[in-house]
Amino acid sequence: MSGKGGPTGLGTLFEHYAQRGHRTVFHLSRPFDFAPGLGTEFTVSTLAGLVEEASAWIHAAGARAGDRVAIAKGSHWDYLILACAAARIGALPVLVAGGLPADTLATVLKRAEPRVLITTAGILASSAEAGSDLTSLAEAVVSIDGPHPGVLDVADLRGGRVPPAVEAAPYEPMVASHTSGTTGVPKLVVHTADTILGHLGRTESIPWPIVGMKKKDTVATAVAFNHMRMITWSTGTLRLEPKRALILADADPATAERMFRRHRPTYLEALPATYIGWEALLDDPDAPDNVFSDVRLFVSTFDAMHPPTVRRFLHASRRPLPSWLQGWGQSETGPMTFRLLTRRDLEEQGGRHPTTRDVGRPIPGFTKMAVVDPATMKRVPAGTPGVVLARTNGRCVGYLGENERWRSKALGRWWNTGDWGVVSRGGSYRLLDREVDVIPGMSCIELEDVLADRLPDLLEAVVIGIPGQLPLPVVCTRGGTWDEVAWQQATADLPTLAEPLRLDWDDIPRTSTGKVRRLELRERLLGEDATFGTGRWT
Repeated sequence: MSGKGGPTGLGTLFEHYAQRGHRTVFHLSRPFDFAPGLGTEFTVSTLAGLVEEASAWIHAAGARAGDRVAIAKGSHWDYLILACAAARIGALPVLVAGGLPADTLATVLKRAEPRVLITTAGILASSAEAGSDLTSLAEAVVSIDGPHPGVLDVADLRGGRVPPAVEAAPYEPMVASHTSGTTGVPKLVVHTADTILGHLGRTESIPWPIVGMKKKDTVATAVAFNHMRMITWSTGTLRLEPKRALILADADPATAERMFRRHRPTYLEALPATYIGWEALLDDPDAPDNVFSDVRLFVSTFDAMHPPTVRRFLHASRRPLPSWLQGWGQSETGPMTFRLLTRRDLEEQGGRHPTTRDVGRPIPGFTKMAVVDPATMKRVPAGTPGVVLARTNGRCVGYLGENERWRSKALGRWWNTGDWGVVSRGGSYRLLDREVDVIPGMSCIELEDVLADRLPDLLEAVVIGIPGQLPLPVVCTRGGTWDEVAWQQATADLPTLAEPLRLDWDDIPRTSTGKVRRLELRERLLGEDATFGTGRWT
């Protein structure tokens, strides 16, 4: 069931590396939601066995080869175990964040059309209270955390015969997960074994200098585990076999403190919003030393990072030359570019210079890119902003329930990312905004970076706008403090902005990956959804 070069599908992912004797030990911040009695420490071999056991009860729930199995629960790495188990019997796992608003969750599940839905009693109850009956959206619904009226309890399904593994063709749909959903209901992105294991996962599985995992590493991750990124990270970790892997199922700084005190990470990835929350660990005067002192490589994807956060973590490391790997990509394409940042790159503060918005060059041998005019789709000269196209063998093969939308973004072998950017004469790409969020004559992302760099108490800055009004800065500060003089000084050389609106961190709508839902914020604060951009490629 496993190829010589790597696993042939998700169903044999753990089995493949267990057979080869890979010895990475996985440490969880809390037990798996569907197997709370098994503790928090696993080997590759025990995880392979857990996949087999889960495939038996998913089969007992009625899933068969060719069916879709939706998984909607709290964020944890057991999304991968359940996905592998569903894929092992030939079903298509569809990974959905259980924390989506009830109406959005119902819409996504309707598009998924699952035969079996794996979820929790809590999600079923909260959705019902909000007017969404999730039990009607699948032929069978399984609760993994206790009984719920009218659904199957996982405890009653366990113990059955493990069905034989089904090997699908590498070009057939293997897994679906949704996008962040910053501009509306998330899209369900479909990948095959060819696209995600044969291509995207390979970028993680090469022992690149500096950025590749090493066998002596202690790697750690705190991402959205319903996301496609979880699969590529896991594939690379299993392949490169670091000494141990730390899996953090939440963004609480106390969880990071507890886990990293026991095992200091040397290779760390987290969501941008999680890094911001973890900055509190760098401010603790009672801590004997910070838990990031041994990190040689910080990794961020999903969203842009503000320079002050990158700077603080690089200086928190006690390594002589720590680096920050900033990746730019999408669920539909995987990684498109990456750039290594060092302490020296972050030395200049407060200026209107690219810093973290310079996202580097296309990954050699994996990705080609171009910037085009959105009206003609013709390439524009270097230095001229436009819509960014990407070309990669890892491009997704469709959207569940929205194939017309997928076709509108697939231009031959190219993919319209919907991002607005510019390429330099040297071939380096700079991200300006999402096309739908563009405000003529400026870059919202640039202004947000500059504000964060100039105002130390700023936790978040989001610049939004609609035609006919001044751009509105929405800001969140540490402790709720506000310094009007500092604000006036920080914005003196910037484009004219409306008076800032101050919100608490929790009042800013976010996706399951921590990204700001700008469309929702615009509608809530400005009362309409009009934009300067077309929004055709969201």
